[in-house]
Amino acid sequence: MDEKEFTRINFIPFIDIMLVLLTIVLVTSTFIATGSIHVSLPRAQTEKAPAIKTLTITIDRHGTIYLRGHPLSMGQFTMAMEKIGRETPVLIRADKDITLQIFVDVITKIKDLGFHKINLQTQDGRET
Repeated sequence: MDEKEFTRINFIPFIDIMLVLLTIVLVTSTFIATGSIHVSLPRAQTEKAPAIKTLTITIDRHGTIYLRGHPLSMGQFTMAMEKIGRETPVLIRADKDITLQIFVDVITKIKDLGFHKINLQTQDGRET
């Protein structure tokens, strides 16, 4: 018996399967992205927790460290930070033109004192 050569390949079954898979992915991702799955969350009767104020540390372009708006040397900064509770969130606002070493010194001092909730404020990169 002679074998017949394939003159063409039938892609229709393959396309059907891919369309079904595409439909499943689109339907599932729509539920996930829009949160269309309605859930009634339970309510808890709790008292409001006292608000914890964030401690803001600012470093200006000259490398001066400010704590609560007051300029401090590194020694004064260390002494002032020792008096603050370790659970207080710390927000660092540093000028983009400071030397890296000043920033690293401040971060290292804060971590050495036992603070763990440290944030760095940045600016949105979009032009306004």
